Amino acid sequence: MNTGAPQASNNVTKNRFRGDGVAHTHICRMICAGILFQMTSPVHPSSFFSRIEPFARNVLYIVLLWAAISALGALQTYSDNLRGGVSSHYPALLATWFIEYAVPLIVLSCGLSTLLIHRPALIERPRNVVAMFAALVLVFQPVQWTYMAWLRGYLHIASMDDARQLLLRMLLVGWFSTTGTFAAILAFFYWRQSKERELAWQRSQTDMLHLRLALEEQRMLALRAQLEPHFLFNALNAISALVRSGDKTLGLQGISLLSDLLRYVLSAGVRNTTTVAAELRFVQDYLALQRLRYGDRLRMHIDGAGALLDHVPCPPLLLQPLVENALRHDLDCTSGPSDIHMYFVEEGDALLIGVTNPARDDVSANPGAGLGLANTQDRLRLMHAQASLKASRQGDRFVAEVRLPLGQVE
Repeated sequence: MNTGAPQASNNVTKNRFRGDGVAHTHICRMICAGILFQMTSPVHPSSFFSRIEPFARNVLYIVLLWAAISALGALQTYSDNLRGGVSSHYPALLATWFIEYAVPLIVLSCGLSTLLIHRPALIERPRNVVAMFAALVLVFQPVQWTYMAWLRGYLHIASMDDARQLLLRMLLVGWFSTTGTFAAILAFFYWRQSKERELAWQRSQTDMLHLRLALEEQRMLALRAQLEPHFLFNALNAISALVRSGDKTLGLQGISLLSDLLRYVLSAGVRNTTTVAAELRFVQDYLALQRLRYGDRLRMHIDGAGALLDHVPCPPLLLQPLVENALRHDLDCTSGPSDIHMYFVEEGDALLIGVTNPARDDVSANPGAGLGLANTQDRLRLMHAQASLKASRQGDRFVAEVRLPLGQVE
């Protein structure tokens, strides 16, 4: 009867070590996903984990992770034993898995992750990674193997052959799980550094974009602030000419028209865009004011104005500088009637707006301040990349043509 007990014990031991290779294969399958899961799991602000110190929370995550891996590994071993006809108890297997396998790897996970959290630059140089791996092989794994051999009662070595067998067993049960844990933690921190660099780059790009938008907005405001006094100065010149003429009725009409123009300028000043239709109405009111000054000499023809203009966005005070430039180079240079044309043409996905006036070689233009066309060109470029203003002499006429992309009004 007594001779059967050692034989049964030896069978259990053989089955135990025969299952170690399979068991650690399952460990390696679960290590990478498990470690990355516990480190990347978000912490809800109102959860229990959010009230724990970061170091303690990290340790708790790791312990829970390896407890779960131990439970799954013990279940797999229990299932394998049942299929092999080996009697076993799940609680004992769970305790063995946790104490023998999980505890050393908990120590490794906590130590390595804490080191890399506080000194993430270590993995930026390959020689540091090699040094950590050397420490794992030369320091940690011998300690781990000694610990596992002590738990299993294998430290009584009678010969070199016993030592060699013990080393082979420890390599079988500890090498893959330990190096797998080491590789998974390093992979996670490499991934985290990559994400941090990507997020930092995205934040810098977003900050640069916001700064650029703020600068463009300030430039637009500066251009508008430059143009509005310019318009007011020219409108006041028209009224002063009426006052000097001694016609009080025309002077009062001019002041009334100027108040309407200023009301539009103030309302449009709070918006970055308006519509071409609103700009055309403003230009017609501006021409009504100038007509009090020039009388029947001011003649302007407008072609192509339709319902489309209500749906085309443009910057405020877009058309008035073009018309003013035409007046300055036409009526202010001759004593005869003007010959100014404005046209609107839909061309593909854009609206063309042109203002033309005669280009005379025998007279010099009113010099003016030179702000209108340059200011309008800058504001168009800031509003839309496809918006443009081209001004040139074509034959015997000067043509200023604006190209606006068709789009929705803000």
